[in-house]
Amino acid sequence: MSTIHKVAAVQFEPTMFEKEQNIARLLELCEQAATAGARLIVTPEMGTTGYCWFDRAEVGPFVEKVPGPTTNRFAALARKHDCHIVIGMPEVDEDGIYFNTAVLIGPDGVVGRHRKTHPYISEPKWAAAGDLHNQVFETPIGRVALLICMDIHFVETARLMALGGADVICHISNWLAERTPAPYWISRAFENGCYVVESNRWGLERTVQFSGGSCVIAPDGQVSAVLDKGDGVLLSEIDLDAARARRVLGETVFAQRRPELYPELLTDTFSWNPHDFFGLYEHEPWPPGKTSRVSVAQFAPVDDVVQNLRQIEAQARAAKAEGAELVVFPELAVTGLADPAKSAQSIPGPATDRLRSIAGEFGVYLVCGLAERDGDVLHNSACLVAPDGKISIYRKTHLAADERSWATAGAGWSVVDTPIGRIGMLIGHDASFPEAGRVLALRGCDLIVCPAAIKGRFSSSHAGTEVIQPGSIPTGADPHHWHHFRVRAGENNVFLAFANVIDPERGYPGLSGVFGPDTFEFPRREAIVANGTGLATALVDTGNLDSVYPTNVVRRKDLVSMRMPHSYRGLVKAAASNY
Repeated sequence: MSTIHKVAAVQFEPTMFEKEQNIARLLELCEQAATAGARLIVTPEMGTTGYCWFDRAEVGPFVEKVPGPTTNRFAALARKHDCHIVIGMPEVDEDGIYFNTAVLIGPDGVVGRHRKTHPYISEPKWAAAGDLHNQVFETPIGRVALLICMDIHFVETARLMALGGADVICHISNWLAERTPAPYWISRAFENGCYVVESNRWGLERTVQFSGGSCVIAPDGQVSAVLDKGDGVLLSEIDLDAARARRVLGETVFAQRRPELYPELLTDTFSWNPHDFFGLYEHEPWPPGKTSRVSVAQFAPVDDVVQNLRQIEAQARAAKAEGAELVVFPELAVTGLADPAKSAQSIPGPATDRLRSIAGEFGVYLVCGLAERDGDVLHNSACLVAPDGKISIYRKTHLAADERSWATAGAGWSVVDTPIGRIGMLIGHDASFPEAGRVLALRGCDLIVCPAAIKGRFSSSHAGTEVIQPGSIPTGADPHHWHHFRVRAGENNVFLAFANVIDPERGYPGLSGVFGPDTFEFPRREAIVANGTGLATALVDTGNLDSVYPTNVVRRKDLVSMRMPHSYRGLVKAAASNY
């Protein structure tokens, strides 16, 4: 049985109030794709009717049940060509409730459907949040899952579908406000090791400019084909074996998950005013926050602790000259990458004593990675050293394959309150797991610091788009359009200081950066070390206006507050059936 199948993403511009015209055009484009050999054809969100409805009364004449007349027409085409088709439409159920729905249709009719669970600003005007969560459908061309537009902003949705065995996520959307293929789309494929077939509409509807950029994204994050602007059919191939390997940067991430550390994913800490929630019963209130400068230092540690400490001192001095109050250094920056077991240090010990001296001399916080010796046990650790000498330790919880020969995984998270804000700590491979950043966000972190030694490709460029975007949204070429760790910051509404090793000969690409809490803010609040040894310094604002409610996105956490945690239970199960 073949594991390679041709797929198609359909892109077009629907017209509101012209349902029959839209359906006819979609059938024409699907026929074109099927004739070209596509076994799976994906069409845009609300493609049968258009998207920008004012209210229930306006969309009411265009809703349908599923199955119904529209799905029957696409089923006839699927039967004719022995293929599967995903359509987007407004659905009405037996109780008269409306949903924004994606329907998977095969030769025998409706296979399944997904109702948009995480609504964008417009859906609550007419639709209920979806109640059919995280389904994966078995088909002759693989295991297929469905997501709709805003759903993919939330790490939990695609993760649950991948845990359920999805080979391909069909993401139908009316995406806007940035160049596409969107970084969120790429990260969901990349972090889950599965395909994303993206069908996005284009064109202008009721003042809203949609971005186009329909594409097919491979499990390694490579965009294999893309259609920038205009109506059309985009063809590509998927290989089920590539998806079922479930590898991220060469690591078997699904086998390395730590569900026992994830129960907080089922909580909703931002459903209440977080100023009241954090500090309830006068316990662990948020630090007031402030405006600060944060630096990441990029270099290649050597197999010499003394020399590494000299490099740390030199870069801390340079960062202080740029006004930095916190400097983050790479993973194992103190002890080196070559033989951590041999160079491991006790905490406290001579190495951390030197870090204390540097932090005190320059009046800065330092975050440094090192191999830690705790009696007979070794950890891949990071320490946050305060100017007053206090040390906070985090031990890496998600170990990569080559670390398991020497390191013992940590047992929990580390969150530290400072004048800069509430700081959460991750190390390198930890950040490949979307669950890790989410837990720290739910704990109210303003900033996540991440010393890293990550090899491989986690960023890609964009050649520019012909779609004319409003305001300050960029359309030109961008060498760092997708940076996976920028997405980590934005999806959790945190600042993220990512300090990676730079050593191209050994596969470490650097690309360290300080990334802002809103990926749709342009120009971006960030700084990146594009290449070589060096620093990137950015302004970090964790303060708040004089208000009892949060006015800063890092405190409001808009995306975090829109989660639907009652449907995320599968994230904390010990193991999924397919892995």
